[in-house]
Amino acid sequence: MADKQTHSFQTEVSQLLDLMIHSLYSNKEIFLRELVSNASDAIDKLKFETLADDSLVEGKENLAVYIEVDKDKKTITISDNGIGMTESEVNKNIGTIANSGTKKFLKGLDEKQAQDSNLIGQFGVGFYSAFIVADKVTLTTRKAGSKNKKGTQWTSNGKGKYSTEKVDCPEFGTSVTLHIKEDEAEFLDEHRLRGIISKYSDHITVPIMMIKPSEDSKEIEYEAVNKANAFWTQDKAGLKQEDYDEFYKSLTFDFEAPLTQLHNRVEGKLDYTSLLYIPSKAPFDMWEPKRKGGIKLYAKRVFIMEDNESLMPLYLRFVKGVIDTADLSLNVSREILQGNKVVDTIRKASVSRILKELEKMAKNQPEKYATFWKEFGMVMKEGVVEDFSNKDKIAKLLRFATNKSDDATQTATLECYVKSMQKDQKAIYYLTAETYESAKGSPHLEVFNKKDIEVLLLSDRVDEWMVSNFGEFEGAPFKSIAKGDLEDLDSKEDKEEKEKVSKDYEQVIEKLNKILEPQVKEVKISSRLSESPSCLVADENEMGGNMERIMKSLGQDIPDTKPILEINPTHPLVEKLKTKIDEDLAKVLFDQAVLSEGGQLKDPAEFVKRMNKLIN
Repeated sequence: MADKQTHSFQTEVSQLLDLMIHSLYSNKEIFLRELVSNASDAIDKLKFETLADDSLVEGKENLAVYIEVDKDKKTITISDNGIGMTESEVNKNIGTIANSGTKKFLKGLDEKQAQDSNLIGQFGVGFYSAFIVADKVTLTTRKAGSKNKKGTQWTSNGKGKYSTEKVDCPEFGTSVTLHIKEDEAEFLDEHRLRGIISKYSDHITVPIMMIKPSEDSKEIEYEAVNKANAFWTQDKAGLKQEDYDEFYKSLTFDFEAPLTQLHNRVEGKLDYTSLLYIPSKAPFDMWEPKRKGGIKLYAKRVFIMEDNESLMPLYLRFVKGVIDTADLSLNVSREILQGNKVVDTIRKASVSRILKELEKMAKNQPEKYATFWKEFGMVMKEGVVEDFSNKDKIAKLLRFATNKSDDATQTATLECYVKSMQKDQKAIYYLTAETYESAKGSPHLEVFNKKDIEVLLLSDRVDEWMVSNFGEFEGAPFKSIAKGDLEDLDSKEDKEEKEKVSKDYEQVIEKLNKILEPQVKEVKISSRLSESPSCLVADENEMGGNMERIMKSLGQDIPDTKPILEINPTHPLVEKLKTKIDEDLAKVLFDQAVLSEGGQLKDPAEFVKRMNKLIN
């Protein structure tokens, strides 16, 4: 690239810039936090790379972030002697957004949400926050270890285009110069900048240097304006909750304080420190498969990598924090982490601490735990299947809505459910549906409501997967009330009455089976229904209707099975069939059953015609 080249921003970048410039009035100062954080990360990466090749630092031992203000030129420059970028890395990292979760989030974000959520730092694209206060940004960078002294300069006014060109660059690292807008002159005050650093970046382990005030203008001397120590190594006794909260915010870019934290120093067979946080709000990309990890791994205070998969199971991916160990070699790779005994031991202990903390919170601070469950309940349910060794602990942390709940709030525990089971009840009954309202109104519940038996109402998208792999809890198996027979609910008198009614309806059932043969496996008298005329039931070992809909929505092939249609012999519509078998009525009973369980009719227009015909 010999000459200056002009490029257009990716659509998502333009959208992000617009949101930042026009929505974040109340949080303009975050631009400095973001740029300092990027510079610190670049230095951390260089430190890691120099473990294998110390020539990369080119004789410079003092790695730091420098902030300089030029009031005459109205500029702020944030520079670092970190890893730097190549020309291709500049083109890849600045001007485009690769993360699909970020793209999806941006598409559904309006200006008010942007202002309220303060999620810019979590995008991983904090560089663009420079345009909140600057009308022009120039970035100059050279990769550490590059053979020549040429670097890349990136320039933009944030209005849709940017330019890149080759420049002489004697120093490795990155320098970002902000040309401050006329109405943002407050940020040209060095005292103002020092205050922002103290607020957001005090705990960054890299020194942040600014020019020391001096009466002799000819002598320029720098001083560190942050503490630049590893926060997690400090004695807990000397730390306040405010200290923990501020470090959490600087670590995660979350503007809200965490729900709780766990700070532990372990010495013995292993030597490590862990500081783990449970956020108060779920991150926007919690369900994004390629989301960034939340645990930073250090070896002897040297940053190694950010990795959740090796350090924390997937169902605890919302946990943020730092783990620093003296038992890993500094040149550890991501591949070596997998199956490493030290990492496995730390992971096991960390998971145990988190689960114990949640158990304590649920017992002693139920309102706080309710907040946690609202944000992270769905992802915790994954742990029942993923973490077999902790299955019982996780199961006790689960919360559910039931047919006895006043609303969709999930508060019932499995322990309470089992304790309140009726004398002859042998199973934990549940019903899955797309929504709580759909489950609450299901005809399958009628006999359970009548007999005052509690049923778990499961409407989270992970529930079908979770409950099908749950097995049992305290000896009680899980049983879907929409599958198989419910003979264990029937008393001797109920069974005798059902046999009698079945004989009375033998001819009706025989004819209904012929009419509905394309749609159903069989028609039978129901033990479930007391108010509704009909419902659909799956065979004990077959996929239920809700699971079929989930699989289809995911584009999965499903076995070709037919449901069972159960009819209520005491309902007036069904009693009519004893007088005359009406084909339209038979098909309406089936269609009503499909609708009542949340399914979709193949031919809604035909259903309406049949209903109108029956009404007339």
